[in-house]
Amino acid sequence: MKTALSAVTALAALAPAYAQIAATVPPGDADTLLRPPLTSTVPVVVPRLSGLPSMPPVRHRAPSRGELRVRAANHSATIEPGSGAYVNAVQIYPYSEGAIYHMFTAPERVTDIALQPGETLGAVAAGDTVRWVIGDTTSGSGTSKRTHILVKPFSAGLATNVVIATDRRTYHLALTSTERTAMSALSWIYPQDELIALKAATEKARAAEPVASGLTVDQLHFGYAISGDRPAWRPLRAFDDGRQTFIEFPSNLGVGEVPPLFLVDGRGTASLVNYRLLGRFYVVDRVFDAAELRLGLKHQDVVRISRTGEADKRRRP
Repeated sequence: MKTALSAVTALAALAPAYAQIAATVPPGDADTLLRPPLTSTVPVVVPRLSGLPSMPPVRHRAPSRGELRVRAANHSATIEPGSGAYVNAVQIYPYSEGAIYHMFTAPERVTDIALQPGETLGAVAAGDTVRWVIGDTTSGSGTSKRTHILVKPFSAGLATNVVIATDRRTYHLALTSTERTAMSALSWIYPQDELIALKAATEKARAAEPVASGLTVDQLHFGYAISGDRPAWRPLRAFDDGRQTFIEFPSNLGVGEVPPLFLVDGRGTASLVNYRLLGRFYVVDRVFDAAELRLGLKHQDVVRISRTGEADKRRRP
């Protein structure tokens, strides 16, 4: 009985406040009052708040022209995996300086980034090192020793970039994590290295070729005198076959600058002449009486080559 009287007394005390708040609510707008929970014995009335400013919509800043240029450059430089560039499960990319190589990964899968055999790893930097596991190891030994960068994401839907610096080059990779699709391994071929090796092999084969063919010892005239300064490139000898003149240099001719050849007439006037460089020989498509090799500006080295004539002609094998 006392409990019921206490409840009635409390309701009577709240009645004036309730009537005052309800009077401020417009008719038909009863949704603005929050109904009390069923377990409550006292109604809780919450009036609608009015007069407060609304939150402005979030507006994203438009990218600047510089940002758009960067995005376009990165997009055009990105190389995607190609269906015809796989050797078993290994994606083979042609290496190009400044290119970005796209790599797909997945959680609970490890992707192997294999560097060139003999290439030494310098450093690996990633944009996100919290949600990605990145480590390195090696395989093989000696000249066939190879470095491998191992990558694994923690979850799908991630994206970051990785920069790998070695003693030979720098690799740029864009990493994307998917739910199930992951590349097992990727590596590169190096067209520039192949061109350098091909050029070296060609030069070596060219050096082994004879300077001229179809010549006999009786056709060669060695009646030439070499005088003047003694630089490191001073010719060893000169000879002709009656049609062409050959000037032989030391084997270190390609180490430094090579001197140009000038023909000198009877009045001492020098003029450039066309010649070819074959190995360590200058080949001039004519026979001359006097020529000079000149190299330098302030302290010029001058070596003179003079044809001594038939009287001093010597024939050598």
